[in-house]
Amino acid sequence: MLTKRIIPCIDVDLDENGDPAVYTGVNFEDLEYTGDPVEMAKAYNRAGADEFVFLDITASAEGRETMLDTVSQVADEVFIPLTVGGGIRTREDIKETLRAGADKVSINTAALENPDLVNEGARAFGSQCIVISVDARRRFDEEGEHYERVDGESCWFECTVKGGREGTGVDVVEWAREAASRGAGELFVNSIDADGTKDGYDIPLTRAVCENVSTPVIASSGCGGPEDMYEVFTEAGADAGLAASIFHFGDYSIEETKRYLADRDVPIRF
Repeated sequence: MLTKRIIPCIDVDLDENGDPAVYTGVNFEDLEYTGDPVEMAKAYNRAGADEFVFLDITASAEGRETMLDTVSQVADEVFIPLTVGGGIRTREDIKETLRAGADKVSINTAALENPDLVNEGARAFGSQCIVISVDARRRFDEEGEHYERVDGESCWFECTVKGGREGTGVDVVEWAREAASRGAGELFVNSIDADGTKDGYDIPLTRAVCENVSTPVIASSGCGGPEDMYEVFTEAGADAGLAASIFHFGDYSIEETKRYLADRDVPIRF
């Protein structure tokens, strides 16, 4: 079995003074100031994270460029793979983000609006650089394509865009299959329903994606502790577990999380 990865993530926005700052919220709302992105990146690099994710959470919704100066500062401080997302719309955006120091780019809205961007990015920069991010929400109606049982009901998962603000009508599982076939090297699966709740990952969502693609899947949203990572690895088949709040606020450290998993025979890199 391949080693599972533990990945802290920072959600970055501009504060009232126009300076980049890290925020943490619940269900993509009620954002609370958490810290400085560069300082947090340095801390996670020292803490033994396997990778690091930097998401500019309002760039797409506001139609602005990704904050590349901050990305460059973060890249100077981390010596683990760095994924950057938010506001990436074109092949040139991918190029500039990688040039700023990112190892991978995470694309959501632009890929759904122009799926050929996945092909173009994979051809130009390699599939390993292209991470397709999905902000999924549960829908309990008959408009989906792939259904799971959730709380005794039939549910499908819809792709949303612009930070979860708009639905698309696109089924997450079908989009995951298409993105993988177009050359995505990794899928980053976020649950709007679980985001910031610390009630555990959305297992039905993550499992549905993992069972339908061979591309590595990063599970995101809802982690409340190491036991939730254990569950998403063993019950859903995720290749990596991403978390924010539990690490940002000191509930658990990266080392504690890794030791918990290793003690339960989950392959982890120390």
